[in-house]
Formats: sequence, C-alpha cells, structure tokens
Amino acid sequence: MTGSIVAAACMSHSPGITGFPERADPVAARHVMEGFGRLAATMASVGPDAIVMVSAEHFTNFFIDNLPPFAIGTASGYELPASAAFASFLKIPQRRYPGHEALGRTLHAGLIASEFDPALVAGGYGFDEGFAVPLALVVGDRPVPVVPVVVNTVYPPYPSLRRCYAFGSALAGVLAAQDVAERVMVLGTGGLSHWVGLPRAGEIDEVFDREVLDAFASGQVERILDMGDDEIDRSGNGAHEVRAWVMVAGAVSAALGGSPGRAAFSVLAYEPVPAWLTGTCVLEARLDLDGPRGPEEQRGIA
Repeated sequence: MTGSIVAAACMSHSPGITGFPERADPVAARHVMEGFGRLAATMASVGPDAIVMVSAEHFTNFFIDNLPPFAIGTASGYELPASAAFASFLKIPQRRYPGHEALGRTLHAGLIASEFDPALVAGGYGFDEGFAVPLALVVGDRPVPVVPVVVNTVYPPYPSLRRCYAFGSALAGVLAAQDVAERVMVLGTGGLSHWVGLPRAGEIDEVFDREVLDAFASGQVERILDMGDDEIDRSGNGAHEVRAWVMVAGAVSAALGGSPGRAAFSVLAYEPVPAWLTGTCVLEARLDLDGPRGPEEQRGIA
C-alpha cells in the first residue's frame, strides 16, 4: 500500500466566515457557504484517511523570534481553536482535534531527505482560524486526522512562491512513497487579498484575486510564481497567504505527473466580502485527468 492524493482544495479562512457571517451581504455569504458545502461533500465522498493542511501562522504559536519558513506538526492531537477566547470569537466549539502523528513524522523525514528543512512541531500547537475555520466547515463533526503544515506568510523574509511550489511537489512525492495513510486530502488555506491590522483593512483587490483565480482555474499557476514580495504587498499583507495555495498546486501538479494544464482547479466560490475583510474563495482541484474546465464550469468567478 502506498499513498495517493485523492482530493485537494484551496480556500479562504477569514474569521468572519464563522465568527460574524451576518455582517456580509447575504447573497455573497450564501455563495461562499455553498462552495464550502460542495467541498464538504467531496471530502465525505472520497473518505480520506488523513488531511494534510497547509496554512499560515498568525502568531498564535510562533512569533518573530522563532518563525520557520516551513513547519510540520507531528502531534497526536491539537486544540481547535487554540483557546476558549478564540473559540468564542470564531463561534467554533473548542475540542481536541486528532492529528496523524505517523504521517507527520513521515512527511518531516521525507521532506528533509528531499533537501527541505521544515521545523518539527511535536506538541503544544493550537489551531487559529487558518486551520479551525476550514476544518469546521469542510470536516464538521467527522474528524479526519490532520497533519498541519505551516508556511511563514506573516513576517519577511518569506519563502518565494517558487520555493513553495517546489515544497508542494516534494510533499506529493513523499505522500506517494509512504505507507501510513493510503488516501490523503490536501488543503491550502488563506487569502486572497486583504490587509490585516492596517488602515486599509476591509479593502479588497479584485484584480489580484481574479489574476490568481484565473491562473489556478486554467492550470497555469506558473504564471504567478515570479510575483515578488512588493507586488504581493500591493494586494495586502494578508495576500502573502497565497503561498499555501501555491504549495497545494505544486502537490497536485506532481501527483498528476507534472503535465502542464492538468493541475486545474474549479472555482466553487469567489466573493469580495469587505465585512470579512477578505477576497473570499473556495477552489477544488481536478484530479480526474480531464484537463482544465471550460469557462462555463468555472461558475464561482462572478
């Protein structure tokens, strides 16, 4: 038995999605929740043994005095959300969420062998909105053991988009070679455009958002891999979370043999939601090898 990626997706993780949904335009909120619902249905239908989940760290566990470019969790469980106060803010009941210790350690060792150097997080890690919001909406009350993969998107220097893509490709290789989890779902969370804790909070850069979405929907993520930090900054400090998406795209592309255009994503929802401070998205990777979908199937891009 060896592992395979049976499903993959990228999505936003704004605290407002669960914490204050009523502040958003009702039509936009419904569209976003429909996208998450479709993704939850996919997860239920494929029945993964484990979830590898890539997200940012919002100074809930790490800080600028100890902020690795990449980290992998190897604990048997995680607090979701990280604290009672966080649970109240996100309106997500706090619980102990199961980890997949064996897969986490396998990924950590395999990625080091692939010449990456992720930090190892063996315990004491709590989930902020980057993990808590998507898991609550996609997994719900059917916990699937998770391996958290953290990428630094909050404080420079950041790993480049190309480095993130290569990390995702290496991740797929390790998943394909391991024998501790046969069916794996890979999720990337964050973004898109938003400003965190800055005067421009609430603004959304739809041009940036649609450029990224089009690159993913067309299976041409390489179009955005040379974006520099200054360019991403123009769409908000939170826009750097696109690195998590790029890591998932690298994993999907490698799982599909690296064929150009094959790693296409369906946009299940996109809404610029100022009340949630974020260009809010839900995307699902296409793993059926049929190539990119036509515009009529990318209905999430309004």
